[in-house]
Amino acid sequence: MQLYDRYILPHLIDFACGLGEVMQTRAQIVPLAEGRVLEIGIGSGLNLAFYDAEKVSAIVGVDPDAEMQRLARDRAARCAIPVQMIALELGQIQADDASFDSVVCTFTLCTIPDAVAALREMRRVLKPGGRLLFCEHGLAPDAAVVRWQHRLTPYWKPLAGGCHLNRNIPALIESGGFIIGQLHTRYLQGPKPMTFVYRGWAD
Repeated sequence: MQLYDRYILPHLIDFACGLGEVMQTRAQIVPLAEGRVLEIGIGSGLNLAFYDAEKVSAIVGVDPDAEMQRLARDRAARCAIPVQMIALELGQIQADDASFDSVVCTFTLCTIPDAVAALREMRRVLKPGGRLLFCEHGLAPDAAVVRWQHRLTPYWKPLAGGCHLNRNIPALIESGGFIIGQLHTRYLQGPKPMTFVYRGWAD
């Protein structure tokens, strides 16, 4: 699985996360970012096209995957906003307290091993009055779909970089110390266990 995880999976994720409705959902949340932005799980940089250069002064991207970072740097070179990549070490964000105006997290909480600890780090580096902008897939509202999410997750995780299909995103965000200010939910096109999406902001 090492060759798969290192060379194949990043490109599969880039393709799947760059599909039409997924990109449309990104386009509904990313332009709300302002000031100095921290993007958690910048991945291959798919969000970079949606930042508003008139509102955002700088973007700092965090991702532990080297191949993903390479893809993100290629897209960052075409971005009108300065983009910096920083390492993620032992789950700690290498940044000072209250040093970002916005934190952006899209299709990332599903794969972070300790999502609550990561959210607490996001809370730590976010300035008072700043917002966490999120768009994540997770636990569906329909019991039949939830049963499939629980059944599939153990098999899905090794194929999809540790992705959980069944995480309760609002509960995780609140456990991380945030208060959700706005929340929209819907199914995207595709298999329902993989496509229930939460989008909104928290502070």
